[in-house]
Amino acid sequence: GACGEFQLCRWGDCRSCPPMNRNPAVVMRLVASAYAVAERAGSIVRNVLQSGELGIVEKTGANDLQTLADRLAQQSICASLSKHFPKITIIGEEDLPEEEPRADLMEEGQEDVILQKCCPSEYKDLKEEELVVWVDPLDGTKEYTEGLLDNVTVLIGISYGGKAIAGVINQPFYNYQVGGGADLGRTMWGVLGLGTFGIEVKEVPGDRRIVTTTRSHSNKVVTDCVDAMEPHEVIRVGGAGNKIIQLIEGKASAYVFASPGCKKWDTCATEAILHAVGGKLTDMHGNDYCYDANVKHMNSAGVLATLHNHQYYVNRVPQSVRSALKQD
Repeated sequence: GACGEFQLCRWGDCRSCPPMNRNPAVVMRLVASAYAVAERAGSIVRNVLQSGELGIVEKTGANDLQTLADRLAQQSICASLSKHFPKITIIGEEDLPEEEPRADLMEEGQEDVILQKCCPSEYKDLKEEELVVWVDPLDGTKEYTEGLLDNVTVLIGISYGGKAIAGVINQPFYNYQVGGGADLGRTMWGVLGLGTFGIEVKEVPGDRRIVTTTRSHSNKVVTDCVDAMEPHEVIRVGGAGNKIIQLIEGKASAYVFASPGCKKWDTCATEAILHAVGGKLTDMHGNDYCYDANVKHMNSAGVLATLHNHQYYVNRVPQSVRSALKQD
């Protein structure tokens, strides 16, 4: 729809704007590039799986793996975004050597639909050097190696002033269980103040409390906290991106992970997309996470995310869990 006043419109999806005024804000151009880059990364993830040569490396143990898909997808994302936005700070999960990426990993495109959206006024004048991009090239690596492909996502989050303001999530294997074909994979994106696109928001049926939590990183503190929520049902799956999608699509009421296992690249994109539809992501104490370039990468106080009634779940976190998880 129209922006209202002509001078507030930055691009021309408003009928009142002549074509020569189309000048997308930096943050919208970055999201549009991140969308195309996430789709390229998703394609890389699928191609590596299809090749059968996963190139698995244990980073810190059997539950912390890296594959060739992680490495190539991160090279693609970081090199492609750096080329077009040389002044942004990019922080990726994988510790990779500096090298010139292969030409076939580079993505030049942008998603035109995003460029046609009106940028929220508070972000329209942001500069490249003010933005930090957090990248998880393959969220759910362990599940990827085990064939649990619906758990896998590519995450690109954008922060400003320590706050997650935009994100892109690609699901490379969406629809794979029904053959996929041309409908294999999907990409969703969101910007605070604008909304989230590419996914339909649904509600959990009735008054059911369905908790989604970790599949492979559980311990007594994690299970004690889940139990304290008095859930009607518990879903144990991999991937932070996957769990946030469950919240938005009404398959779960809360994502509860009372452990320091999650990192900023797991939660920046997911938090932005959840917040853009009115949800909430905090630590287990109910405090926001900071996504400045210089913060520590570990989310030491766990992750609690909901679409509704966030305070209800914060209030149910046991004191023993609060004591076990130190606030940043």
